Formats: sequence, structure tokens, C-alpha cells
Amino acid sequence: MLRMSFLQHLEELRGRIIKALWGVAVAFVVSLTFSNELWNFVSQPAVQALKTLGYPQTLKQITPMESFNVIWFKLPVLCAIFLGSPWVLYQVWAFISPGLYRKERRWAVPFVLTSAGLFILGGVFAYFVAFRYGLTFLLSIGSGNHVEPMVSITEYFDLFVNVILGVGLVFELPVLIFFLTLLRLASPAFLVRHSRYAILVIFIIAAVVTPTPDVFNMMLFAVPMCLLFYVGIFAGYLLVLHRENRRFPWRKTLTIVLPLLLLLAVVGYIAVTKHVIKLVPHWPFVTR
Repeated sequence: MLRMSFLQHLEELRGRIIKALWGVAVAFVVSLTFSNELWNFVSQPAVQALKTLGYPQTLKQITPMESFNVIWFKLPVLCAIFLGSPWVLYQVWAFISPGLYRKERRWAVPFVLTSAGLFILGGVFAYFVAFRYGLTFLLSIGSGNHVEPMVSITEYFDLFVNVILGVGLVFELPVLIFFLTLLRLASPAFLVRHSRYAILVIFIIAAVVTPTPDVFNMMLFAVPMCLLFYVGIFAGYLLVLHRENRRFPWRKTLTIVLPLLLLLAVVGYIAVTKHVIKLVPHWPFVTR
């Protein structure tokens, strides 16, 4: 592939895109058979938010085709994107891997698993944390001014997709940083030196992506993004050590980290058993 002409590269890209679309199409057919169950799952944040605010726990259908378009087309497409993400990411890797060294091609399986895992993890975080808080805040704005929300399923689903996909893509930040290091376009040292600018950009992105204008919900986006940024730097640092035939001091690191984690676990156990805090099945999962 390294000696292909430009048109041959385009032909290879076309083939990979077609294979990726076929994978998404298969996932779409599978998702279509569970449309009702998927809609019950997707509408749960709205039901919970409306219940919390004391409103009727229903979404509105404004036009005759609205339910069909959302429940039987748009929702299976969204689900197919998540289900087909490992296959799509594999096609991406298969296209770029011939331009890498043989040792670097061994990252194929970790790349696919990590990328798909982070994308799905971002969607899970958005569904259980960010979207629920944001939706409750938005619906509560007019509650004290004699305003009762009438949320159509189209408007609700569009907001749901924007938040879920947006956060899912943001969670790919470690993979992006790792790729920049892999292609020698950036280095961990460079990223650390300029981390303050990266954090500023992260907070700007969080302010844009956040569906509400309050600082608390913006922090729900920004803090995980900052953590993911440093996770990506650490992954790139491990890659640099591998290239230089050096090893990360795992033993010394674990000697420090494991006791700290054990201490936190003990403190948490004591707090729960002494009824200082209790666990709850929703964010932030602990309460007094």
C-alpha cells in the first residue's frame, strides 16, 4: 500500500468505507428489532426529569410521522453507530496500518477495543450523568413562572443525540493523543508543556457541548475531559518508552498507588457501615 498511487489509495479508502457502512447496516437491522425497548431506555431520562419536577411523565407527538421517524429510524441508526463502532474503527485501522512500522501494527486490537470502549463509555457517562442533570435543569427553568413544558419526541431525541454523540467523541481524546504520538506529530513532553492551553480549550469545548449554562454541568464535562487528556499523555509516554526500549517503573508506581486505593476503599467502607454516607443507584451514587 505504501507504493500505491493516489487513485489506488482512494480506491482502498472507498472499499474500507463501504465495508464500514455494511457493518453499520447490519447493526441497524439488529437494532430495528428492539426499537420499542430502545425507546423505553432512551426516554427514561425524560420520564425521570418530568417526575422529579412534578409534570406529566409523557413526551408529545406533534406530527403524524414523528413517532415513526424517531422510534423506528433515527433511534436504530444511533444504536447502530454504537454497536458498529468496533467494526468501523477496525476499518480505520486497516486503512492506516500499512503506513506504520511492523511493531506498531500490533496495536490493532488494543486500538479497536480502546477506541470503541471509550466511545461507549462516553455515551454511558452522558446518559447516566451529564444528560440527566442537564435535562432536569432545562425543564426546571420555567417551573416557578407558571410554565409547563411540552417536550416533543423529536426535540428531545435531537438533544439526546447531540449530547450522547458529543460526549462519546470527546472520550476519544486519549486515542487522538496516542495517534499524534504514534505518527510523531506530537510528544508527551510537548503536550505537558502546553497543557494549560489544552485545558483552556477543553473548558471552551465543555461550555459549548454542555446543554445548560450553569458551571456545575460544565464541570461534569470538563473534569472527565481533563482526566482523559492526561490519560492520553500517559499512553503516549508508554509508547515513547517502548520505542526507546525502556520500561515504565510499574512496580514503584503500584507500590504507591495501591496503598492509596486501599486506604480510600477502607475509608469508604467505614463511611458506609457507620451510616455517614449511603450508596444510591444514581449520580453521584453517594448521599448523606
